[in-house]
Amino acid sequence: MSRSDLGRVYLVGAGPGDPGLLTLRGADLLRVADAVVYDALASAELLDLAPDGALRIDVGKRGHDAPTLPQEEITQLLIRLAREGRMVVRLKGGDPFVFGRGGEECSALAAEKIPFEVVPGVSSVVGGLAYAGIPLTDRRHSASFAVVTGHRDPSKAATETRWGDLATAADTLVVLMGMRRLPELVERILAGGRAPDTPAAAVMDGTLPSQRVVCAPLAALPERVRAAGLGAPALIVIGEVVELRDTLAWVERRALHGKRVLVTRPQEQAGVLAAALRERGAAPVVIPLLEIAPPEDWAPVDAALAARDEYAGLVLASSNAVHRFAARARERGVRLDDVGWSVCCVGPRTADAARSVGLPVHLVPARHEGVSLARALARRPDLARGRLLLPRAAEGRDELPDALRAGGASLDVVSVYRTLPAPVDSAALCAQLAAGELHGLTFASPSAVRAFASLLDEGARRAVERCAVAAIGRITAEALRVEGLHVDAVADSAGVAPLVEALAAVLGGESGKRDTR
Repeated sequence: MSRSDLGRVYLVGAGPGDPGLLTLRGADLLRVADAVVYDALASAELLDLAPDGALRIDVGKRGHDAPTLPQEEITQLLIRLAREGRMVVRLKGGDPFVFGRGGEECSALAAEKIPFEVVPGVSSVVGGLAYAGIPLTDRRHSASFAVVTGHRDPSKAATETRWGDLATAADTLVVLMGMRRLPELVERILAGGRAPDTPAAAVMDGTLPSQRVVCAPLAALPERVRAAGLGAPALIVIGEVVELRDTLAWVERRALHGKRVLVTRPQEQAGVLAAALRERGAAPVVIPLLEIAPPEDWAPVDAALAARDEYAGLVLASSNAVHRFAARARERGVRLDDVGWSVCCVGPRTADAARSVGLPVHLVPARHEGVSLARALARRPDLARGRLLLPRAAEGRDELPDALRAGGASLDVVSVYRTLPAPVDSAALCAQLAAGELHGLTFASPSAVRAFASLLDEGARRAVERCAVAAIGRITAEALRVEGLHVDAVADSAGVAPLVEALAAVLGGESGKRDTR
């Protein structure tokens, strides 16, 4: 095989856990990868960036707590995939060259003359401590730091890690992979001269919504960690900088920190809501209850596109309708940016979607709901009695069409997609509810509510009572009540941001009363 036939291996640092910490270069490479060889500590969400047809190979690497492919086999796997001509992303937790064995893998690739590139990542040393509100250095407390792995056996300190020397060699000492041997490590650091009352902390699941931090004087840290039930993955930090956490801790102050929130939207829409939840500190649990399918018959849509000059306006009530109508227009060779319609959108999200496909937006009501849109149209004589086109879901509600016709409009309603129940492991969902693993539930449509209710067994239905339930709009809220489920928060307008804010007001303690509207 010639050198030109070889693939290339990219060692990409996945960061310490929060998928938002992946570098732009890393994201770009994942989007075009032929194969992704990933560690267990790399966020599973990052795998969604890879193309559908890319190989995804889990090689473990979570200490000794789970099955792990031996390093030699991982290295040979990278070599084999590259020799097959593949573009390989080796996705490694943290940074490839910070206790990630990236150097070993690169040496092996170099020996085989296989091209490679290293994409640095945010190490847990930096990211985990930053999210815990503990600076590595601070000119008031620390001018130096040392980072060491605790993975080696501390009983072999004389031939391996020199704990006695490290104990006082730097102002701040950070120990990675040391939770299993924490009592022995602390004993050796104390023996090396570090004061027993030195501020210390253990940071578990750093940068994740499940992050937990225990602070204590160094001598008391092992017992405090044991009592709190902290485990791996975690890092240990020793030094005066730990005292700054009292004022610099910011992750725990986010309204939804540590809360697990169910996202029920279709897969292609779930990402936006999941990202907004993470921004407020929550751990999104994405279980799509619905999936989007083409209409059973495109003929009415095609006929409307052929007669496009006969319409005065286009009425759009959802982003889904926008994108599927635009896609069909492209397939039929119709340029929407050349059509002289007045485009009327129910809310800003729908308007943004319309602009993204080349449609100008002429009308968005102040209140983002169908009835308000109909009222706004009624104040436009050129549209109120003209012929309008409304592309929507096959199972869409009649509220908007009825209001438009009542205002005198001639309206053609065409289906551009169907909403179908998605395959769901109902037993697993019910088990999560019964175990109290979900703190919040979010719903963006009556269809999602009905799909959710149909999956519940008696125990899960009772468990829902312990969850905070948030709905987009009064129609979705009413669907919850019809199914016998409570509503804690109703977003006052359409869109992801109002939904998350409404949920945060409940779970964040700003309001403990259920919505009764």
